Amino acid sequence: MVVAGDFKNGITFDMDGNVMQVVEFQHVKPGKGAAFVRTKLRNVISGAVIEKTFSPTDKFENAIVERKKMQYLYSDGELYYFMDNETFEQIPLDADKLGDSFKFVKENMDCTVVSYKGNVFSVEPPIFVELEVTDTEPGFKGDTATGATKPATLETGAQIKVPLFIDIGNVLRIDTRTGEYLERA
Repeated sequence: MVVAGDFKNGITFDMDGNVMQVVEFQHVKPGKGAAFVRTKLRNVISGAVIEKTFSPTDKFENAIVERKKMQYLYSDGELYYFMDNETFEQIPLDADKLGDSFKFVKENMDCTVVSYKGNVFSVEPPIFVELEVTDTEPGFKGDTATGATKPATLETGAQIKVPLFIDIGNVLRIDTRTGEYLERA
């Protein structure tokens, strides 16, 4: 059990059948009346953020969110298959559980599969990946003073903006959280 008076950032708990994570909290002791806890909570499964106040004595069940490293194997068009690196068990997942940053993941990459009570609700790719450029326009010599960029297609099919000096065949380091080019690998 977790008590509202003991809230800390990052704690997950079950509230009305939803898994909530504390994003911000503040203990308030007004001059008159009882103390209360003002919080900003994120629904772990849907991602929605709400603000709610609690009495410091409110109790909730702990929600244990499991994070497991799994290897992305392949996609058959509808489902994406992941393999547990310890048991070699394979699980299929729908595309709606993957998120936007999954476009930077290629086969055989390790990802973190996040679940609650056995139900997978998201897949987190590695923070940094190295991918090869498969298509981009050639850059022009001397056209670098303005920090200009051009579109490039990566081996996974994802499109990003890169500096003009990047050519087809270059391997780039990409931040999957922002989708931005970092450096050549």
